[in-house]
Amino acid sequence: MKIAYSPCPNDTFVFHALTHGLIEGAPSFGVTYADIDVTNHLAINGDPDKHDVLKISFAALPWVLEDYTLLSCGGALGRGCGPLVLTANDENNPNDLEGKRVAVPSERSTAYLLFRLWTAQQVEGNIGDVVVMPFHEIMPAVQNGDVDAGLVIHEARFTYQNYGLNKLVDLGDWWEKDTGYAIPLGAIIARRSVDREALTGWIKQSVDYAWERPEASKEYVRFHAQEMDEEVAQNHIDLYVNGFTKELGEEGYGAVEAFLGRAAKEGLVPGHQLQRLRDR
Repeated sequence: MKIAYSPCPNDTFVFHALTHGLIEGAPSFGVTYADIDVTNHLAINGDPDKHDVLKISFAALPWVLEDYTLLSCGGALGRGCGPLVLTANDENNPNDLEGKRVAVPSERSTAYLLFRLWTAQQVEGNIGDVVVMPFHEIMPAVQNGDVDAGLVIHEARFTYQNYGLNKLVDLGDWWEKDTGYAIPLGAIIARRSVDREALTGWIKQSVDYAWERPEASKEYVRFHAQEMDEEVAQNHIDLYVNGFTKELGEEGYGAVEAFLGRAAKEGLVPGHQLQRLRDR
């Protein structure tokens, strides 16, 4: 089978056992490592390599549910792990973003949808230009004054202070307080031709293997994390791999439906396929 996921520590930690022949009865997997923007594009616009399984943003789900099904495991939902909006000043008034230039890592991501939902509720006017740039370039751009604010994800949660930046809002914290739900981040999808029950079982076993034998995947995680500090990589895993990774459950599905349902009402995503979120 073919699978595509990011080289981020949470993904390599979760899928190490599955893709290294350590799950009894599972087939061999060919792995493509790709940023989530790439996998979003493949799922939405066509995948020439025909991956059977992809890690994408939950924000991309409304565009792909005709061809793919959402798996109940392997993804990332959580609390205390949301994107941040950063500025170079000490202001904490959301209305200061009115008419400002804001850098974001993608316009089709969970982080961006959360940002748009938050600004619709908290900013009286309209923000100015939205500039898409690789997420590792956003904090330097805010620091240098190339943009007025930046939307950051992943390990930037732990490193933004190194750039002298100020946290205007933690969007995950806002979302949790506003809805009571965990924040939906990364989804695992499979082609509808794939045996969903078998695949789900293998992924759950891979998650259990990772938790029971954390040392087994350490070198694999470290290699793909490249220059990321080992402590930061472990923080990354601790934040994004949790009970929702093993099984979405009613709470997890409820969080996804609340998130995408609200986004559809704001006209940010199409809503006509959302009834297929729980397809078995």
